[in-house]
Amino acid sequence: QSLPQQKLLTWLSVLECVEVFAEMGTARVWGEMGRWTIIVLIQLAKAILRLLLLLWYKAGIQTSPPIVPLNREQQQPLHPQDMEDNSSGKDQTYVGRRSSRVVRSLQNTPSLQSRHWGSPQQREELQSRRAEEMNQPPTPLGLQETIAESIYITRPLLHLLSLGVWGQRSWKPWLLSAVLDISSLSLLSDLKDLNRRERAELRRRTILLLYYLLRSPFYDRYSEGRILLLLRLLADYVPGVGFVTRPLMDYLPAWQKIYFYNWG
Repeated sequence: QSLPQQKLLTWLSVLECVEVFAEMGTARVWGEMGRWTIIVLIQLAKAILRLLLLLWYKAGIQTSPPIVPLNREQQQPLHPQDMEDNSSGKDQTYVGRRSSRVVRSLQNTPSLQSRHWGSPQQREELQSRRAEEMNQPPTPLGLQETIAESIYITRPLLHLLSLGVWGQRSWKPWLLSAVLDISSLSLLSDLKDLNRRERAELRRRTILLLYYLLRSPFYDRYSEGRILLLLRLLADYVPGVGFVTRPLMDYLPAWQKIYFYNWG
């Protein structure tokens, strides 16, 4: 990736990390008008950055989060003594004569901080395979797939525009958003030879369609009573589940009112 593309991904990741805090903080300081203003500005900035990545840098299907979180266990550097042993050519493993099992030799046991419990060969194979998957280029998108990804990127802006036109109690913004999400997934379903990250992103988007059960006005009119009844039954009749379901019942109404939690 080029340096400008990395900067765009970084800014996009920062926006996704602070959007909920920005919404809640602005609502506390400037009220409802300030809350919707910051929502529109953040969604507009995210759409511009994503469209630049899609149309200018040919980034393909964009994942969320844009930058994969660092796995510190995989990135654990070699212990200095391990590096000395590697440079000196010492054998790091021992193969059992009868079992043929490969184990680490006692002379090459790393420190507790950098120790792992698999064989060195397994760890090296796993790291090389994951590095290869992470370094795979994005799948080239044709015209149909580019339109589908553009629909997915611009869907939040169209939803906010429809909210401003028809209001929050209307079914039209909910239906418009659902149609755009389903259309985008349908157009992308014909794409073959996706890499691992892109397949995981499409699965994530498909699962997120369940959020429409928690989005107003469907939640207010149909889902709320049924979901709370189910959680109450689980808390009353399934031992141990109440520790999870009762706080969830208290948290769900507050979660549902925050835009970036259920619409972002």
